[in-house]
Amino acid sequence: MVRHSASDRIDAPAANHVQQDPRDSHLTEATAPDPVARISSQRSQWDAAYSSVEKETGEETRVHDRRSPTAAITSAASDDDYDPALTETTAPQPVAATASQRQQWYSRRPAEDTTPVDSAPAPSVSKRATQLYTISYLVFFSIFGTLARLGLQALTFYTGAPVVTGVIWANVTGSFVMGFLIEDRKLFQQEWGHSPTSPSQHAASRKSETKHDAAQRIQSHKAVKKTIPLYIGLTTGFCGCCTSFSSFLRDVFLALANQLPDPSLPPGTGIAPRNGGYSVMALLAVIVLTVSLSVSALIVGAHLAVGLVRVTPTIPFTWTRRVVDRLMVPLAWGCWLGAVLLAIWPPDRHAADTWRGRAVFAVVFAPAGCLIRYYLSMVLNGRVPWFPLGTFAVNMLGVAVEGLCYDLQHVSGLGAGVGAWTGCQVLQGMMDGFCGSLTTVSTWVAELNGVARRRQAYFYGTVSVGVGLGLLVVIMGSLLWTRGFDEPMCG
Repeated sequence: MVRHSASDRIDAPAANHVQQDPRDSHLTEATAPDPVARISSQRSQWDAAYSSVEKETGEETRVHDRRSPTAAITSAASDDDYDPALTETTAPQPVAATASQRQQWYSRRPAEDTTPVDSAPAPSVSKRATQLYTISYLVFFSIFGTLARLGLQALTFYTGAPVVTGVIWANVTGSFVMGFLIEDRKLFQQEWGHSPTSPSQHAASRKSETKHDAAQRIQSHKAVKKTIPLYIGLTTGFCGCCTSFSSFLRDVFLALANQLPDPSLPPGTGIAPRNGGYSVMALLAVIVLTVSLSVSALIVGAHLAVGLVRVTPTIPFTWTRRVVDRLMVPLAWGCWLGAVLLAIWPPDRHAADTWRGRAVFAVVFAPAGCLIRYYLSMVLNGRVPWFPLGTFAVNMLGVAVEGLCYDLQHVSGLGAGVGAWTGCQVLQGMMDGFCGSLTTVSTWVAELNGVARRRQAYFYGTVSVGVGLGLLVVIMGSLLWTRGFDEPMCG
């Protein structure tokens, strides 16, 4: 029997837990077109196919864990955005594991724990440095993710667009990248410095281990990967900020209230009235399109990670730790400081590049929203395993702030001039930057896809949409159905 390292043993309970539910013994990870199909023959075919890939590439054997409609996403459930102890996200939030586990990862492994597949003990890693690198990655990728979302909205909101809610494509993109990252097992294969000594020893160790041992190893890799700063930055930072739950629900309310902007109409043009039935259909269209496309993108991203297993490179741990992590500290904080300095001199209201003010203020507020989401997820997501309180709390908080800022931006009688123009841009930056980064769709759909029981997933999704929409009905509806919305100055 192959001996396991400290990092392998600490996650043994998680691996055992994966094997406990007999109802999920027939989940398939690859080819099933039905996302809820449980066909044992398909699973056997996938096992055989992946075994051949493993022999050729030296990759780890895939073990089917629970909770995913398709097994490509099963690991996504616990890997990124949904972890009972810690959701993203990254799923949910790819936050760190328990303190005792992190302590073992941060320290040098004892010599007696070295396994045949490790060339040398893992290097000592500073906990404080790791925390600094993690925050820096979150700051940098929150800026990058926010700009990506704004850019996708600008590209997909045009005259004659088939879908008038522009944020849907940003949500789809972020969910797609999230699915790839949580299913991938090649990019961060070296974890905290562990690497195979040779292909022959690597293959020999894989042949001698049982299914239970393989499950333990894979679950351990998932737990360790969620503590790597670069992984947290990509999932919690980029994917979480590229998607926006607050913008999604804002468009749901505007569809219900017949106020959803139409790119085919010039700004300030009145909207044709319609009956309540059409408004309900518009509301359902925004919800169904966003949720279904985002979940589908998550699954497709996971399938792509499986399909590219032979060509996906492995990021060297030493190069990442000594070069990229250290470079990210001045780069991230320098970008944030630069955005703050640019915000001191916002563009003139008559300038042709008025979009610059919107982007600058969004970048200023984005890191704050991302960091709040990260820490609240760490604190709250483990309280109820099937209902991630952290993600729910930040999504509801972001929705409430979004509605408040939208009201302030569209209320009449606030005056005119440079101050009002700049204030309008600041409010837009709060909605695009702070609220957009505080809330997340990629983590939310990964949690929906990862909840063990379907009725719990439907309950969590329904409550999230229902409570969020209720908040906007109270906040935004109170102004709309009394005084009405006025066209914003910076619109």
